[in-house]
Amino acid sequence: MWHELWIALALLLIVEGIFPFLSPDGVRKALAAIHQLSDSQLRFAGMTSMLVGVVLLYIINR
Repeated sequence: MWHELWIALALLLIVEGIFPFLSPDGVRKALAAIHQLSDSQLRFAGMTSMLVGVVLLYIINR
């Protein structure tokens, strides 16, 4: 189990690093836009992201 967790963490870091590497200005603009969102909008985005992840895991592991 730990091995898979470390693999997932490594893949997360790789995917998270792609966007700043390819378009640092775009990431800066996106973060500025995120800064303008209200707490409820950020919570909704976080909840939506988690639900999409859960659905993807379910589909992958069927």
